[in-house]
Amino acid sequence: MINIFYKNKYMKTLMKPSLIVLAVVLVCTKSYAQTADEIVTKHVAAIGGKAGVESVKSLYIESNVEIMGNDAPSITWIVSGKGYKNEVTFNGSKIQQCVTDKGGWMINPMMGQSTATAIPDEQLKSMKGQINVGGPLYDYAAKGSKIELLGKDSADYKIKLTTSAGLDVTFFVNMKTYLIDKTTSTISAQGQDMETTVLFSDYRKIDGGYVLNFGQQVTLPMYSLNITHKKVEVNKEIDPAIFEMPK
Repeated sequence: MINIFYKNKYMKTLMKPSLIVLAVVLVCTKSYAQTADEIVTKHVAAIGGKAGVESVKSLYIESNVEIMGNDAPSITWIVSGKGYKNEVTFNGSKIQQCVTDKGGWMINPMMGQSTATAIPDEQLKSMKGQINVGGPLYDYAAKGSKIELLGKDSADYKIKLTTSAGLDVTFFVNMKTYLIDKTTSTISAQGQDMETTVLFSDYRKIDGGYVLNFGQQVTLPMYSLNITHKKVEVNKEIDPAIFEMPK
């Protein structure tokens, strides 16, 4: 009887700290088991929040593009939700790409295009997100997109976004900063699927509190591009006529 009494007392003594440890573990597990929505919400906060994103109505960006050992000047115009246009001057040729909320066109003399040509639908769906300043994750549900948490690697959460057009993009969101470190996707161009990886770096806060990356490394199957922004102007007046397809 005495042995049983001491045994029960001993077990109760052991159980108390064990239950405390278990409670702490459960709390920590709950704290770190974030959902895809929680991660995206923190990402939006990291880039300036809703106020920071929506304060940017337009962006004018001058960049340098390094391609195959050559430097090419580039200019980008964005009117949020309305239009995106990029011009790159390479080897004396001006390559233009334009996407709007209604369609898109391009001129690429290096591919024998001397006049504006409509961007094919399959390629266009992978470019549509460029007209939105906050990026595809910002206000994703309102755009008809869905997200899924795929897990995480050593430094990032992996968020898969599926757009309303059926395009899948995986975002690698940094666990500490909640800024995007990398994206991977498969895009269609000229009837071929291409794996594309984009690395983002050199994040800076610009006017209005919005946080923008000033460095990108784009890796395609045949070559890679290093893009460095040299000048960024926020809410500069942009003539909507530049988005119109030349005739």
